[in-house]
Amino acid sequence: MIIRCPHCDTKNRVLAERFDDAPTCGHCGRPLLEGAPIALDDENFAAVLGASRRPVVVDFWAAWCGPCKMFAPVFEQAAARHPELLFAKVDTDANPGISAQFAIRSIPTLALFRNGQLAKRASGALAPAQFEQWLRSP
Repeated sequence: MIIRCPHCDTKNRVLAERFDDAPTCGHCGRPLLEGAPIALDDENFAAVLGASRRPVVVDFWAAWCGPCKMFAPVFEQAAARHPELLFAKVDTDANPGISAQFAIRSIPTLALFRNGQLAKRASGALAPAQFEQWLRSP
């Protein structure tokens, strides 16, 4: 699967069986899956969810969305604080297949996946404390 480095935006090929072996970027050498959200698209979404042993938190967003822009720093800060989770972002305009599959009707929409299956979701930009509570709740 192809994963864009969240630090330098370089495309990296990661084998599914090596996904949880702390892959690093071939260009900048920084971790691909820690400390910052990764970009998912119609092509790699299912593969990443299937390969991750960690729960995956997905932010469905769009570039034109004001609340999405306001929530982005909260999401990025949570990614840095929670290495036990994999944080990912899906641009709903660029990836209509995923958006349709999960019936994304408002953005931002947050979704938590465990073992590749949707466990819970929330719509709207959450305040930092609300987002932390949402992450910790079952």
